[in-house]
Amino acid sequence: MTEETPGFDEKPDVPSGATPDDAEPKAAPQEGAAPAGDASAQIAGLTAQLDQVRKALEERTADLQRLQAEFQNYRRRVERDRITVKEIAIANLLTELLPVLDDIGRAREHGELLGGFKSVAESLETVAAKMGLQQFGKEGEPFDPTIHEALMHSYAPDVTETTCVAILQPGYRIGERTIRPARVAVAEPQPGAQTVKAEDGSEAGDDKDNGPEEG
Repeated sequence: MTEETPGFDEKPDVPSGATPDDAEPKAAPQEGAAPAGDASAQIAGLTAQLDQVRKALEERTADLQRLQAEFQNYRRRVERDRITVKEIAIANLLTELLPVLDDIGRAREHGELLGGFKSVAESLETVAAKMGLQQFGKEGEPFDPTIHEALMHSYAPDVTETTCVAILQPGYRIGERTIRPARVAVAEPQPGAQTVKAEDGSEAGDDKDNGPEEG
């Protein structure tokens, strides 16, 4: 006679009126599962955030490009101002040296540029030329009020326009900047010396009679 192990064949108590299925445990619902409507709303929200980020990136990119353009303009303006200040400083220095260069020129004209003074004078002229100083003004060139200053005036029968007939002081420029005009004596055509032409092209004022000679 075998002994029955108590508890192995025992069944759980089932309340009266309940079916056996009620006694089986039900599976717990899965966590994290969201309805389809909630997923669509999340995608729409992420899309809106992405659009905002993209718009903000475009604005920051435009700001950066504007700052870069402003910085480039600033660099060009600084460089232009630096060159201008340098040119002004050189022009001021050379302007102060012009009386010395005038004295050297007069000494050369009178044959007094000799010895050590000649060497120093030529060195000074060389340095001034390296700094961009250019001398201008020649006899016989047409008078130009933008680069010439007329100190003497006369009439001459051998000129057809206002002409520089003597250079009293040479002019000087640096590049396109004139730091001193050439001081000159000018001559204009003699009044009444020009021949007046008639409408048919013949010259007026001719005393000869071009008609047939009397027989």
